[in-house]
Formats: sequence, C-alpha cells, structure tokens
Amino acid sequence: MPLTGEKLSKPFEKLFSAEEANHLIPRLEILMRQLQMQATSLRTRVEELAVDDPAILRSDFSEIVTRYPELRSFTTNMADAASQIESFGCILKDIDLGLIDFPYDAGDDIVFLCWQSGEPAIFAWHSIDSGFSERQPLPGAPKTYLN
Repeated sequence: MPLTGEKLSKPFEKLFSAEEANHLIPRLEILMRQLQMQATSLRTRVEELAVDDPAILRSDFSEIVTRYPELRSFTTNMADAASQIESFGCILKDIDLGLIDFPYDAGDDIVFLCWQSGEPAIFAWHSIDSGFSERQPLPGAPKTYLN
C-alpha cells in the first residue's frame, strides 16, 4: 500500500499522540546512542581491516561480514537496537542523524511526528512524502529545533 500522505484507514501499526511519542524519548535516546556507538565501532573495525585488506572497501557489506565473522556482533547488536526502536511502533529513519518518526493522525492527514536524538521532546512534524529537511513546528513548539 503506497503511503501518499492521504488519509488512509490504518497504514501503520500504531498512530501516536505527541504525549505518547514524548513518553518514549528517554528509552529511544538510550537505544539510539547504543545503535550509533555500534555503528561507529563497526565502521572503525572495517577501516582497521581495510589496512591489510583494502578490497573490502569495494565489497558488499554482506561479503565483508562473511569474510570477517567477528563483525557479526556489531550487526547483531545494531539489529537488536533497531528492532527495539521499531517494536514501539515508531520508524527508525537515520542512525547517524538519530532520526525517528512517529505516525500521527493530524485530522485530515496521517503525518510523521519527527524527533532527532538530543531533542528533549517532539517539536516538529513532516508529511509522509517529505523528510527531516521539511519539518514544520508543532503549535507552540520552539523553532530553535528546526533545521
């Protein structure tokens, strides 16, 4: 089912209120930090391996993990953290930027409440068809947290 931003009966498992999304932020902050740390460690280890095996920089990631099984712990930990994030019903958008979206019923449309790691609360939203760069402030939200 395409997600076009038009009001659909229930395109997502869960629709959040801003309060529900804000309630998850402390847990999401921890999970996002774990995910980012694992991603950084994985990149560092691949760079270290590339010193003796530069060909891995031109390989598909699955090939790299097959050749270097010790990398599986990083990928497993990342998958676990991502799964925990998504188990709440929110959508992990970008690990490096720490972006998570929350499906939200805005009345005439289903949109995403948008949160970036480090923000103390949900301050913005964007359409399903757009992204972080097109965030709009929620009513009463400080604009200092917008792009």
